[in-house]
Amino acid sequence: MLMRRRFKDLSEQEVLALAISSEEDDARIYRGYAERLRADFPDSAGIFDQMAEEEDGHRQRLIDLHKRRFGNVIPLIRREHVSGFYARRPIWLVENLGIERIRDEAAHMERDAARFYELAAARTQDADTRKLLGDLAAIEAGHERKAGEMTEEIGEDARENEEKAAKRQFILTWVQPGLAGLMDGSVSTLAPIFAAAFATGDTWQTFLVGLAASVGAGISMGFTEAASDDGELSGRGSPIKRGFASGIMTTIGGLGHALPYLIPDFWLATTIAIIVVFFELWAIAWIQNKYMETPFFRAALQVVLGGALVLAAGILIGNG
Repeated sequence: MLMRRRFKDLSEQEVLALAISSEEDDARIYRGYAERLRADFPDSAGIFDQMAEEEDGHRQRLIDLHKRRFGNVIPLIRREHVSGFYARRPIWLVENLGIERIRDEAAHMERDAARFYELAAARTQDADTRKLLGDLAAIEAGHERKAGEMTEEIGEDARENEEKAAKRQFILTWVQPGLAGLMDGSVSTLAPIFAAAFATGDTWQTFLVGLAASVGAGISMGFTEAASDDGELSGRGSPIKRGFASGIMTTIGGLGHALPYLIPDFWLATTIAIIVVFFELWAIAWIQNKYMETPFFRAALQVVLGGALVLAAGILIGNG
């Protein structure tokens, strides 16, 4: 088990060593962000490159001070060795949450660093060390504002281009596979659910059919989407994200009109299920119009008319 030191028990040499390792880690994180953003958001990537270089400069100043005071051997101490010390979120987690989340995380990083330098400066008795740590606290506080205002720093044209790229990526990674899943789950499960309902007249059995159809379709759509395209050439993003979006929305689309059959009264359950179907189909048409820019009339004709035909087919088969 890792035994952690309390920050107040660290020596001044250990505080400097902790600051050095923290600056090194932050520079690497910023370079990771820059590489993640470079293809779609080159201006923001350039700012993260600059921030990484500045962190390198801070680290060098801290190393120079350590050499003057304590020599060339820097103790190995990192954030995870200190109890209660701020931790960085895994870079792979933040990278996958989009550019706005990365900008927010950068501001949070700088705020943590500024607080650390303020506390460290208050603990040291050496004038040069106190001055350097105080200067770094002020610099990191300025970086926090810079990270928070990053969209203003890169210029209006670049910001508009990045916003368009972010919106496009959101649509390709989440909306498009999610919409396909919702359409498939809502429409493809209509026939089996309503056929089972009218064939058996048993709400519980109908619910089980709807549950099985929805979950099965969700698993199938999720794996199909994830396996169909790795996203490298198409630019559609992570296949895992797309698979989850498609699979979850497929399941939701089917469960929407399966859940009413938990009501024991057959006609009440069927009436509610048909109402749910109505809202599902119009919601799909609205999403197509808003995100995919499909003319609303055409979207409504495709989805609502198609869904109505599948619903009618299920009822007819169930009554056959």
